[in-house]
Order: sequence, then structure tokens, then C-alpha cells
Amino acid sequence: MRLNLGLFMMVCQCISLSAQKNNSNLLRILISTDIGGTDPDDNQSMTHLLMYSEKFKIEGLISSPSFGDGDKSEIIKMIDLYEKDLPKLKKHGSEFADPAYLRSVSKQGHRGNVSFIGYSKPTEGSDWIIKTAKKKDKQPLWILCWGGLEDLAQALHDAPEIQKNIRVYWIGGPNKKWSANSYAYIASNFPNLWFIENNSSYYGLFSHSDMPDSVMDSKYYDNVIKAQSHLGKDFKNYYNGEVKMGDTPSLLYLMNVNPDHPEGESWGGSFEKTDYSPRMVVNQATSLKDTVAFCSIIEFRFKGPKIKAEKESVQFYMEVPYGKNVQKWPGYYLGDGEYGLRYIPKKAETLQYNLTSAIPEFNGKKGSIVVTNRWPGKKSKNDYKLGSSWFTDKQDEALYFGKIQGGKTVSKWRAAVLKEWAERWGWINE
Repeated sequence: MRLNLGLFMMVCQCISLSAQKNNSNLLRILISTDIGGTDPDDNQSMTHLLMYSEKFKIEGLISSPSFGDGDKSEIIKMIDLYEKDLPKLKKHGSEFADPAYLRSVSKQGHRGNVSFIGYSKPTEGSDWIIKTAKKKDKQPLWILCWGGLEDLAQALHDAPEIQKNIRVYWIGGPNKKWSANSYAYIASNFPNLWFIENNSSYYGLFSHSDMPDSVMDSKYYDNVIKAQSHLGKDFKNYYNGEVKMGDTPSLLYLMNVNPDHPEGESWGGSFEKTDYSPRMVVNQATSLKDTVAFCSIIEFRFKGPKIKAEKESVQFYMEVPYGKNVQKWPGYYLGDGEYGLRYIPKKAETLQYNLTSAIPEFNGKKGSIVVTNRWPGKKSKNDYKLGSSWFTDKQDEALYFGKIQGGKTVSKWRAAVLKEWAERWGWINE
């Protein structure tokens, strides 16, 4: 009997996908990543994930670039490299994720950040979050956010009932800066979401204690990773092979601990409950008399002329010096002569800014504000009130890694993490 080759391949693929999906002993995870954007550390974290893929039930890989040019093709590129090294990995276990399956659950999400309202339109990625979260399963779906929250916010807006089925671990910090509006939407509308907001602890995996944005120098690439595998050769393209993997703590959190208890010890950090998320609402330019904690929302609400413009249209910009460059943050027309803009500082600093606009009442205004180094800081009447399952970086001074709040809850595990990972690099370097 002759078997149609196409039908045979389809049957084999279905068997492979079924086997991947039916392993009920593994934690269910979905990754939302800005891979391919301005920070190449997501490629490094994707390499780490793929090399440990047998430890999880990977149900989605979503490209969610709130900033930069990342898209799904970057995820596929990493899967292609993984597929070439897979035969060597399989010598040490047969349960590594099937590349065809991984491609099938890779989806394109929202490109860019959203306007003041906090959500936009459904995407392939946000629809996949909903579909996956609605699966009948005794286990929750762990959504690990390595970039912005736009697709998560969209999914919650379109299907709010999924919040009871999901748990979120978010690498905030700079991602929060770019994703201010979708974060505000989630915090104000879904305060009872199970959520780990890691704004600083994750720096402990890779930074110098006095420079949170730095990457430690090491000989790890030359001594361990090397250029003997496909993933290894590619790794050299990111930070010249130095290990950053800023999003990997979200995965490490699930690897060696009971994830139901964020206050406990884990490679991915230890966290404490917070019942509020700080929000400063101002109706005029701020001054050095104003103080806010890093990673807090500064929400400008200005009164101005009633203009003939669509709601949520960009009408002014906040310009902030960033090194030798200037970052521009859009402000929106909210209707009836009201304008709004959200900004989130990612670190302690004295922030200077000015406004530019075709509207004379706004153009040329200048302001400043002092940003302190302890999150979430003092409470105020405008804060977002959170439920009993929102967790964030520990405030204990003894756990600061230099300037990094909560950093020691991650930094103390760095050697163990890299030592274990070295064994797997040995596998694919054989």
C-alpha cells in the first residue's frame, strides 16, 4: 500500500504536536518578547529557553515589540538555530520541544506602544493569549513578559475572564517605561491579577552593582559557550557574547522553586506583596520640589484648547535627554480640551524635560522632577489600588545589590545558574 507522503508528514506532525501539548506534568508557559528590538538580550534569553525547553510546556512565543523593529521572524530564526543543535541535545533526553511545534505557536503581536487608553486592536498574539488561557487545564498559564504589555492588555480587554486562568511574571524596568499606557490599563482595571512586577531585581543577574544598565565582563563565552554550535556562534552577535539575558529571571523563577510562593527563594528572585502601584497626577509642569519613586507613573493631565481632533491623537511631546540623544514621548488629546501623557522613569535621577507642540499653550514648557531609588515609595490618593496577589521587588536595604533594589535575591544565584547552563553548552559542543 502506498502512503501519500504529504499525508504521512501531516500525521507525524500532528503526533508531535499532540505529544508536546499533552505533557501535563510540566508548567504551561507563554512568552511575550520584544526580541529583535533595540536590546539583543532577548535573543540570549530565547537561546536559554530553547536549551531548557524539555522542562516546560511552551504554549506560545509572541513577538510584542513595544519599541524597536522586532517581529516574529526573529523568533523563527532562533528556532531554526535550535533545530540544528537539537540532535546533540536529544542525546541527553528525548523531551526537548519539537521545532515544528514551536513554529506553530509563534505569533505576531502588537508593534509599537499604544495610546493613552492602554489598548488598541486585537492581534494574532493577543488572540493566541486568549485561546491558550481558555484551554481546559488544571494548571494556570504562566505568561512571561520580556517586553511590553500591549498584547496582554489587549487580551485582558477583549476577554477579561481569562485573568483567573493566568499568572504573569513581568520584567519591568525599561520595559515599563515604554509600556506605560498598557501597564496603567492593567493596574487600574485588573488589580486582582496574579502578577510579579520585577522592576529591578533582575539586574542582579548581569549588572555591576553600581551600574544597573551595565553587563559584567567575563570569560564565559570563551570558556563555556564557544563557537562550536549553531546557537553558540549566534550568541556572539549579542553583547559580543557577554551574558546579559535580562529576561531570563522570569524563566529561572519557574525552574527550581514552588512558583505559587513569590516570597520564597528562587533563582529568579524573591518578592513581596504590594497593595498599590504609585501614580503621580499633575496638571502643570513639575519642579525639583516634586519627588517620585523610580518606575512610578507620572501622569500629566493638562487643560488646553478644545480642538477638532480625534480622541487619542498625538498633540504634543515630552522630550527627555538620554545620553547624547533625546527621547520623545507622545501626549494625547483626550477630548473636551483635555490632554494626557504618562511617563515612567526607569531609574533614580534628576529628570529634566520640555514639551513641544503645535499648540502654543504647551510648546516650550519645561519641567524637572527628582526620582528616588526605592520602589514603590510613598502612597498617595492617586495610586492604583492592587489586590492580594501583586508582587514586586523587596525593599529590605540588606537585599540591595549596590544601587539595585532586590538585586541580591538574584545575584547570589548567578554562579549556580551559569554552572548548570555550562553543562548544556557542553552537550551541544560535543
